[in-house]
Amino acid sequence: MRFTDCVRGTLTLADGAWGTELLSLGARIDECLDAWNLTAPDRVRQVAENYVSAGARIILTNTFRSNSFSLAHYGLQDQCDAINRSGVRISREAAGTSAMVFASIGPTGEQHSTRGVSHTELHRTFSQQARALASETPDAILIETMTDLEEARIAAAAALATNLPTIVSFVFVSREDGLRTAAGSTPEQAATVLASEGVHGVGANCCDLHESIAICRRLAAASPLPIWIKPNSGVPELIHGRAHYKTTPQEFATAAGDLSDAGATFLGGCCGTTPEFTRVLARQPVFRRALAHDY
Repeated sequence: MRFTDCVRGTLTLADGAWGTELLSLGARIDECLDAWNLTAPDRVRQVAENYVSAGARIILTNTFRSNSFSLAHYGLQDQCDAINRSGVRISREAAGTSAMVFASIGPTGEQHSTRGVSHTELHRTFSQQARALASETPDAILIETMTDLEEARIAAAAALATNLPTIVSFVFVSREDGLRTAAGSTPEQAATVLASEGVHGVGANCCDLHESIAICRRLAAASPLPIWIKPNSGVPELIHGRAHYKTTPQEFATAAGDLSDAGATFLGGCCGTTPEFTRVLARQPVFRRALAHDY
């Protein structure tokens, strides 16, 4: 299976949340989960393998916060290359010939417009991460959970320089002025700008499940690009300091058909989803048709 096989009209199943799974394997909420690529690779591989076994045709890498800004909070900025490269290798080993590997890049956590972080500094850190990921030949790069269109553009430019297919996914929330990112961009603005700059897909993740249908429809109307959609499994409830999600895999999976009709090309889960969500999704008619294809 190749990235170019994933086109509008054929829904491809992606994995679910990684943080949720790593926490269930003993990670602490206050530690750097990405560092497990070096300190606990077998447990990271277990997460990836569980998603592949559940039916995911795309798995991500445990590199969401593996940029030098984020790693500096843990004193790990000098391990940036090693953490990213290990993350791709682990997912590649787990995927085998059953799934593609999309290397994950998340936001830096530094809002350059308010904290004085320059365009050059952001481009440098995203370029470092993208090059490290690309050196292990993932199938694509996914820039995810973006809330600032300008930061997303900088990350996309860095990823595109590797010559790998690049998808950019945003978080949209309901505001008084409609569905927008935290920085104020609409789905149409995000899709139009990124499409004009050469990315290979746009999308939304970490969004409300039902709102994601409207978001998907708007992204698809604004751009001919493949659409990546990974909603959350509801609003978490804190119990003894841990987030618990009430949406069941069956309830989550009922949206698959609507998201397919809305134009989704890739569908998986974000916060609160598990391999069981992936397993239930894989049994939905829209995925059974896709899985029947000989990739």
